[in-house]
Amino acid sequence: MRRTLLPLLALASFTSGIHADETIVAAHDQPALLALASAPDQAELRATITKLVGFGTRHTMSDTTSDTRGIGAARRWVKSRFDAISHDCNGCLDVETPTQMVTGERIKTPVEIMDVLAIKRGDTDPDRVIIISGHLDSRVTDVMNSHSDAPGADDDGSGVAAVIEAARLLSKQPNHATLVFAVLSGEEQGLYGGKLLADYAVAHNWQVEAQLNNDIIGNSRGMNGVTDSTAVRVFSEGTRSTETAAQAKLRSYHGGEVDSPSRNLARTMATIADTYLPDFHVRMVYRTDRFGRGGDQVPMLEAGFPAVRITESHEDYTHQHQDVRVENGVHYGDTLDNIDFRYLARVTALNILTMAQLSCAPAPPTEVSIEGAVATDTTVHWKKVSGAAGYRIHWRDTTAAQWQYSRDVGDTTQSLIKDVVIDDWFFGVSSISSDGYESPVVFPGVTGSFARLPATAGH
Repeated sequence: MRRTLLPLLALASFTSGIHADETIVAAHDQPALLALASAPDQAELRATITKLVGFGTRHTMSDTTSDTRGIGAARRWVKSRFDAISHDCNGCLDVETPTQMVTGERIKTPVEIMDVLAIKRGDTDPDRVIIISGHLDSRVTDVMNSHSDAPGADDDGSGVAAVIEAARLLSKQPNHATLVFAVLSGEEQGLYGGKLLADYAVAHNWQVEAQLNNDIIGNSRGMNGVTDSTAVRVFSEGTRSTETAAQAKLRSYHGGEVDSPSRNLARTMATIADTYLPDFHVRMVYRTDRFGRGGDQVPMLEAGFPAVRITESHEDYTHQHQDVRVENGVHYGDTLDNIDFRYLARVTALNILTMAQLSCAPAPPTEVSIEGAVATDTTVHWKKVSGAAGYRIHWRDTTAAQWQYSRDVGDTTQSLIKDVVIDDWFFGVSSISSDGYESPVVFPGVTGSFARLPATAGH
């Protein structure tokens, strides 16, 4: 929901403890981001999904040797697209294909899982990483059926199309942090591609600031007939998957149940949509994923990295995990004709804008803390990060979904907020670049830190 900028004197008249010199949080328009908002090409998105559907099935256990059918052909085609995009930007992308042999409940005999990654190194902050992902594999009703046609147009050809389009467009843009365009495999058989990506990130010491996992983002009409081409859902965990018992005890006492780095990443995406996509908005959902379901962001969260899941506003379950058929007049199957390409372009734009902003902004502040017990003022502390020209203090009512108020405080490591009582508000800090790009807001303590916090023994 778009925020209204109220007259400051009126604001002060009904908001206890807020001075008339405070302002409602508002993002600053960036010309480069304004240009990217309309950049995704529906024809490019259609061409990608059409090609993927043409492989018949992309089941994780399908043929890997054919040039025209199965997961192997699909993986090689994705790699060829990344290679072509890299050629067009003078080799700006490093294309990697990490693999792992796996078995499990849905993989009875060893199968090679392969992710296809295109990596655009950051020019000043290459260890900091922003990831967009979608999964390549598809399925029908029987999750073990690797032979029947499984078009996988929406689940998740739409996510793969967004990843490839993001690579095409952002390969032409500057980025301080590293961008990773990840096409994963093995999701339907047990989130294996997400686990492989998490392991790769850990092994390469990536400081993952965000994973934007796109899974089922191309349909604007729900199974109940509701059509909504103006919103997308962004799912985010409230407390960290790696939180220890001791950390949970502190968090439950001081607050932070809705302020994990993933949740503040979702808030950033909502603000970006409000600023740059006037016909589109983010519905923040306070869950890690849809009820009883999962996606490739889960292994990343379990590895201690911030991640969100992006999914269309209304799903049609007759087009997911179904044999292609007509039954009692109902058309089942995940086919190309169910994709709304204008809608998919808007979701893709949201991803691209988020990646561009995060990669051009400084890293989020570190070691954020607050103090002010038995006082009428609150003091916020943090540690400086490279590339930041200044910092912005944010605060909101403890029941508010979004950050409500902010103050720019310059290039410093602490700020005193007069007459704002620590007991009544939640606080955070963001980093600002010299040209106005802003990082996500960081909630104080371990609860909100964007630094990787791996699970420990006894977790």
